[in-house]
Amino acid sequence: MGKKAVILVDMLNDFVTGALTCDRAKAIVPHLEKLVRAAREKGVYVIYANDAHIKGIDRELELWGDHAIIGTEGAEVIPELTPQEGDFVVPKRRYSGFFQTDLHLLLTELGVDTVVMTGLHAHMCVRHTTADAYYWGYRIIVPTDATDSFTKEDYEYGIQYLKDIYGAQLTTVDELIETL
Repeated sequence: MGKKAVILVDMLNDFVTGALTCDRAKAIVPHLEKLVRAAREKGVYVIYANDAHIKGIDRELELWGDHAIIGTEGAEVIPELTPQEGDFVVPKRRYSGFFQTDLHLLLTELGVDTVVMTGLHAHMCVRHTTADAYYWGYRIIVPTDATDSFTKEDYEYGIQYLKDIYGAQLTTVDELIETL
């Protein structure tokens, strides 16, 4: 196995405490803090794939209303997970962190062959980012305690889909840290 990268999807103010608050998101923050800290200590890349919408333009806003608008506090990573020197931030305007972004190019240049998918939402943005990771040939690991969705049902559906359709290896943050 080659290099890994931890990808945090949409751990933004608007998804945790703002316009599209996901009350369940708060439960995964301590697990993400632990994972990101361990990844940095072990030299594993940390990459943020963040919604960064253009007000009045992006199609997602038609469905979900204004959220994560570029330049607003809502579009910033939550304070507990603030990117550090050496981390990477990839803005995205659609559900997938790969669509029309440089995420694949970045991962390729870093020599990454395995992505650890985390964040929000297992049935939407994490799912679509995972789909594209699969299409690009990355191995996929999903710590089930480091992702969630608006509802338990959406979360369970999303996680099962990632496993069944993309062959994601399901684990926990504690189990994963041992193998980083």
